[in-house]
Amino acid sequence: MAEPFLIGDAMTGGYGKGPDILHECTIAVDKGQIAVIVGPNGAGKSTAMKAVFGMLDVRSGAVRLDGQDITALSPQDRVARGMGFVPQTSNIFTSLTVEENLEMGAFIRADDISGTMAQVYDLFPILKEKRRQAAGELSGGQRQQVAVGRALMTRPQVLMLDEPTAGVSPIVMDELFDRIIEVARTGISILMVEQNARQALAIADKGYVLVQGRNAHTGTGEELLADPEVRQSFLGG
Repeated sequence: MAEPFLIGDAMTGGYGKGPDILHECTIAVDKGQIAVIVGPNGAGKSTAMKAVFGMLDVRSGAVRLDGQDITALSPQDRVARGMGFVPQTSNIFTSLTVEENLEMGAFIRADDISGTMAQVYDLFPILKEKRRQAAGELSGGQRQQVAVGRALMTRPQVLMLDEPTAGVSPIVMDELFDRIIEVARTGISILMVEQNARQALAIADKGYVLVQGRNAHTGTGEELLADPEVRQSFLGG
C-alpha cells in the first residue's frame, strides 16, 4: 500500500529537555483528504501537529512528506516544501489590512501572487469585501478566514489547522468547515486539530483519537462516529 502523502510515523517526543508528551504517535493524511485529530484536553493533539510541523523534538520516529524524510527540517524549510500551518492564536497581524495580511503570507514567493489572491477571495468573499479594513476590526470567524487565506498564499500542498473553530459560533463553525472541504477539493491535504470532535469527524476522511499522547482509536470519520467506545468516551454518548 502506498504511504500517505504526509505522515508523522511513530513519533515520540516533547519540548526541549522536557518529558515525552507523544508516545509512538502516528498521524497521516492523504492527498486532497481531511484528517482530524481529536481527544480530551491535554491529550497531545496540538503537540502532535506541532511535531509534524517541526516545532518540537521528535526523539524517535520520523516525519515524511511525499516520501521524503523531513524530520530534521526547520518549520521554515517545511513551509518551503509545501506545508502551511495556522496556529490557534496570534495567527494574523491585527494592525495590517486584510490584503496586507494575505501579501505577508506570500513572503516565500518571488512570482506573481495575484492569481492566488483571487482564489482566496473566491473562497472567502467577505475578505474581498473587507480587504482594505484592518484585520483586527474583524469578527472572530472572519479573522480565522484571514489566517487560513494567509496560509493558502504560500500555495501549500498540506494545510495544518490548530483548532480553527475555537471561540466561534456554531453557524460560523459550519461555514469554516464548508470552506475547509472546498480547500481539500482543490487537492490540498488538510490536517486539523479540533475540539468540536463530532462536527470535525463528520467531514473527516480519517480521524485520530489521541489519549495521553498515544493513538487510542484510528479510522475513517464515519467509523469513529459509529464506534460505541469513541462515542461514550469522547463524543458524549
